[in-house]
Amino acid sequence: MVTSSGGARVAMAAWSTFAAAVNVFLLLALPRVSHAQTFSFPFLQPESCGHNQYFDISALSCVPCGANQRQDARGTSCVCLPGFQMISNNGGPDIICKKCPENMKGVTEDGWNCISCPGGLTAEGKCHCPTGHILVERDVNGTLLSQATCKLCDENQNSFTVANALGNRCVRCEPTFVNTNRSCVCSEPNILTGGLCFSSTVNFPSRVISSARYGEPGMSFTSEWFAKYLQSSAAACWVYANLTSCQALGNMCVMNMNSYDSVTFDACRLFQFIFENTGLRTVHSISFWRRNLPWLFYGDQLGLAPQVLSTIPLPTNFSFKGENQNRKLKFIAASYDVRGNFLKWQTLEGGVLQLCPDTETRLNAAYSFGTTYHQNCEIPISKILTDFPSPIFYDVYLEYTDENQHQYVWAVPVLNLNLQHNKIFVNRDSSPGKWLLTRRIFLVDALSGRENDLGSQPRLTRIATQISLSIYLVPNTKNGNIYPPLITIAYSDIDIKDPNSQSVKVSFSVKYEMNQGEAQVQTDIALGVLGGLAVLSSLLKTAGWKRRIGSPMIDLQTVMKFLVYYAGDLANVFFIITVGTGLYWLIFFKAQKSISVLLPVPAQEERLVTYVGCAFALKALQFLHKLMSQITIDIFFIDWERPKGKVLKAVEGEGGVRSAMVPVSIWRTYFVANEWNEIQTVRKINPLFQILTVLFFLEVVGFKNLALMDSSSSLSRSPTSYIAPYSRILRYAVSTALWLVIGSLQIMFFAVFYERFIEDKIRQFVDLCCMSNISVFLLSHKCFGYYIHGRSVHGHADTNMEEMNMNLKREAENLCSQRGLVPNTDGQTFQIAISSQMRQHYDRIHETLTRKNGPARLLSSSASTFEQSIKAYHTMNKFLGSFIDHVHKEMDYFIKDKLLLERILGMEFMEPMEKSIFYNDEGYSFSSVLYYGNEATLLIFDVLFFCVVDLACQNFVLAAFLTYLQQEIFRFIRNTVGQKNLASKTLVDQRFLI
Repeated sequence: MVTSSGGARVAMAAWSTFAAAVNVFLLLALPRVSHAQTFSFPFLQPESCGHNQYFDISALSCVPCGANQRQDARGTSCVCLPGFQMISNNGGPDIICKKCPENMKGVTEDGWNCISCPGGLTAEGKCHCPTGHILVERDVNGTLLSQATCKLCDENQNSFTVANALGNRCVRCEPTFVNTNRSCVCSEPNILTGGLCFSSTVNFPSRVISSARYGEPGMSFTSEWFAKYLQSSAAACWVYANLTSCQALGNMCVMNMNSYDSVTFDACRLFQFIFENTGLRTVHSISFWRRNLPWLFYGDQLGLAPQVLSTIPLPTNFSFKGENQNRKLKFIAASYDVRGNFLKWQTLEGGVLQLCPDTETRLNAAYSFGTTYHQNCEIPISKILTDFPSPIFYDVYLEYTDENQHQYVWAVPVLNLNLQHNKIFVNRDSSPGKWLLTRRIFLVDALSGRENDLGSQPRLTRIATQISLSIYLVPNTKNGNIYPPLITIAYSDIDIKDPNSQSVKVSFSVKYEMNQGEAQVQTDIALGVLGGLAVLSSLLKTAGWKRRIGSPMIDLQTVMKFLVYYAGDLANVFFIITVGTGLYWLIFFKAQKSISVLLPVPAQEERLVTYVGCAFALKALQFLHKLMSQITIDIFFIDWERPKGKVLKAVEGEGGVRSAMVPVSIWRTYFVANEWNEIQTVRKINPLFQILTVLFFLEVVGFKNLALMDSSSSLSRSPTSYIAPYSRILRYAVSTALWLVIGSLQIMFFAVFYERFIEDKIRQFVDLCCMSNISVFLLSHKCFGYYIHGRSVHGHADTNMEEMNMNLKREAENLCSQRGLVPNTDGQTFQIAISSQMRQHYDRIHETLTRKNGPARLLSSSASTFEQSIKAYHTMNKFLGSFIDHVHKEMDYFIKDKLLLERILGMEFMEPMEKSIFYNDEGYSFSSVLYYGNEATLLIFDVLFFCVVDLACQNFVLAAFLTYLQQEIFRFIRNTVGQKNLASKTLVDQRFLI
């Protein structure tokens, strides 16, 4: 006797032996891969197999059937030929067929037996029975009869039976036959339609139109579906109040675009006829919803649509944040098939109404409250016909919970843009008062477009190519209340020619709107107030300009100057309003808990975009005006250096030598002029750093995600999540905020740290003038300008290194006088208002100096002209030097401080009648003729340029590149033209300006 442990050991040993044998078999039996072996074979489809072949689903190729066999209906197996019975059938070619004897040529319905037939045979070799008879091959207990019989179904009153569609069973007649004629025959004068029998005495329209209307191709043809089932569905609905028939009739009305014509009795006219004659039995106390009928319309009276859409808010609220947040739109739909059968309640999540395929997460994002959604794609017609052989109809509702936690649904109205009322597309009117709202929708109708055979390819297919869901916020709400949503749908009628080559573009969108009237009024008020202040500011600037040019007359030039000043101030007004508006929407929309504001839709954004465009155009005009003013200034470098003794100099033509003053070096003037040329485009910020930093925060850090039209404030988004479209207002707000913040931080850094501890080019230039013993006399207007006093306190600047170091040491130890124009002061920079007499004298000398347009023509001009220019230069240098030294009593000046109000208004109250006026200027305001003193204008112009490009192309990188490009272009123009002007005004050779 074997113990249990011993049995286990025996079993384990046997199993090990078996496993080893299997491994050896596999190693020997399995084929090995050859290096020359390929892994391809001919591509065949089941349709390509012959009648005597079947498609092998394993080998994916056509295989011949056996003897006396042919391909079955599916093409993936074989069946016996007519007159042959099956002996065995294991699928594929593994079928054995045997010929039936001569006295039993028929084959039973299951194909396993031969049988004698009472009549003829069908093409498949089966027994054939006359109409109204059924074929009987077996006894009630399943015994095969020697001869089949054909039994006539009993149509008498006691039975009322007829043969079914397969001809193998007697079933009771359709109830309408029995009710109308008390028989299974619908004899005249009764009406047979759609397989139903109706009495001719029923008061029902007989002129039924079975055509399907297609508005886009402009055609109307008889639909096989309507011809078969329209009249019968309408009659069954009218006579028997049959629920599915009423639903089927409603579906056919919807397939006809809910279009109504009072003349023709089409599907919607029949539905309206039944609706008007069913009494006042309503469903859920809704007057548009009659008992037994589907709810298709909201009525046809004018002005009803605005009442439905904007009268009663939904009894629920939405919020983005907090404990009771409600961020989901719970849309559900009651779905029906084309025959009127109720299918189910289903949520719209998962892409029920979205034809474009996508991930479930992105599809469901359409129903996240506050997320503007847009999806579009192009779908092949062949896929449409495969996925939607029969239309599915949806009645859409919004599910909500009341304060008692009870579940309710709210009917969602539909605006069908293809609806025709008496042949007029009323829903395409811009006035909502003329709209006719409906209820039921479908996505694809490939059924009503079939003409002669319901199994054939449709002649036309109707597809919902545009579906838009609109959510309207209740005005002045603080709790996120909305009006009933509106589904706007547009269908396209596709003429089917070649489904494999045709395609259609479809889209699905969700948008949120609120009344922007109050915001627009507030914007208009702000624009009016600030615009008025801009007028006053421009008038003051014009008055100041008139004083500075010494002209009391108001002429065309004055008007043009006022308009230019007003353009700049008005640009600032538009900029302030647009930035404020953008930041308002950014902060209040993204940070709100209970929803009280929604972003403007693209059409509502046009006003702000227009304001941005106006701001940019006006700011560009101001920028160009400043640029022209800067490159046309009058400037002269006063050289205080005096000759140091005399030298012997040969005299040409005389052959002798005479003494002459030691010439003063021109290199100091060239050096100062070159430094002036370099600081012309110096700014308080680094433009390249500004652009790269803004771009870094937008693209890398993710601040651009704040501009998405959804409720999220996150700077990062998952690649698998739906990315909402950008709001132009939010893009503008984020861009300007970043640009201004980074620019302001740069200005603060330069003012507090960089210019104090590293380099201050403006103050360094003033120091350079003093070290070079050269003053700068600059006129930005006819009678107004700036003076930089650079006269050396040491008397000479053209000296050796040892003496230079000694002078600097003495100055550091206060062993010499101070640098200021006024003794014992340090004031070196002044604003100057010169008298008209002084200007006239300056112009007379300057005219000689610039007669030949400066040194650009020195090489080609005559020696006398060159000497004349040199003489004029020395004359101007001597005149301005003597003017500063108070030599000319008739053209003297005095120095004073500006009043506080004068500094604020930027104008001078005192006119220089007899004497010129020098105003102490500790703020180095001569930088106003440079980029440095116009940083605010440049900063705003740059940010507006960046934003205008971005608004046009929705691309931050391109906007940054073009902004940098325009900065470099204008910088080049400013330097190039500024060099020419500097050379022509000061007699400095342009070749020495780098």
